[in-house]
Amino acid sequence: MPAILILWQSRTQVLFVYVMCSLCEGFLVVQSMSSDNLQGAGARFDKAEGNRGAMASSDGFYLDYFGLNQRPFTLLPDPGFMYWSPLHKRGYSVLQFGIMSCAPITVLTGEIGAGKTTLVQHLLSEMEDSITVGLISNAQGGRGELLQWVLHALGLPIDNDAPYVQLFRELQDFLVAEYAEGRRVVLIFDEAQNLTVEGLEEIRMLTNINANTDELIQLVLVGQPELRDMVLDPKMRQLTQRVAASFHLERMDEESVEAYIGHRMKTAGGSGGEFSKEACELIFQQTRGVPRLVNQFCDFALLYAWTNEAERVDEGVVNQVVDDGVFFGGNSLEKELIV
Repeated sequence: MPAILILWQSRTQVLFVYVMCSLCEGFLVVQSMSSDNLQGAGARFDKAEGNRGAMASSDGFYLDYFGLNQRPFTLLPDPGFMYWSPLHKRGYSVLQFGIMSCAPITVLTGEIGAGKTTLVQHLLSEMEDSITVGLISNAQGGRGELLQWVLHALGLPIDNDAPYVQLFRELQDFLVAEYAEGRRVVLIFDEAQNLTVEGLEEIRMLTNINANTDELIQLVLVGQPELRDMVLDPKMRQLTQRVAASFHLERMDEESVEAYIGHRMKTAGGSGGEFSKEACELIFQQTRGVPRLVNQFCDFALLYAWTNEAERVDEGVVNQVVDDGVFFGGNSLEKELIV
């Protein structure tokens, strides 16, 4: 994980600029600190200068300081860090029920960063060998194009110039062949809220492909709250009636946030007590329980604690993160209030 540290000082102010460019997560953060925070950061920077290789690796920054073997609060979905809050347990149970009961359509919705994709990835890791799975993310397009997404997800050859009828026939033949071999086919549409009404209707029609009383294909639609609104639209009655299982992931409550933070710290090699209870309460207030925002905030909090040479993340560290305005995720929550 490449990183750059830049320090400069003027007569009236001292700024510490921390620039982290993570190739795996694709984000750039510019952060300013007050002169009080700069002293600890400067000491750490001096030590790091003697070991540039470590700074550029995943062992840099706060990992060694807190005895961690990996970053506990990355933004990428990672089933290895899965925290089973009561909500996530119920959400996953609904996904499992939809698959095992051969539900034509299963719907999972939730706020941005609520953990939907992580649940899907965990589901994929536990899928039986007798199930053929196609995962489609951010599918868009009109009639025919969506069918190409489906064929591609199932590993079937695609002729871009083939007419719609031919593409549909190829899919139908594949489903029948899988059924003959005792296999079921499940299509998972992640970020399904990006589909148009016409797109939802087109994939709904795929559930009409059946053999007597057996479904040849199951659909799992995963997306933001807008997806639920689309599915419940009176114009989508036929689709709604095919939904046999659905669940909406709400945000974590204060107790779950504290347990979530401790769990991820332990999973990363820590003790789980690096964040005080008071700090967790403030983090909950700042993130409103959205897992992805909790990750963003805690990552900064660990960085600040490291630069301060603090033994743990307490209220003071959390307030520094807030005062310096580096938690950009909070801006989306402010807009929420206005709306």
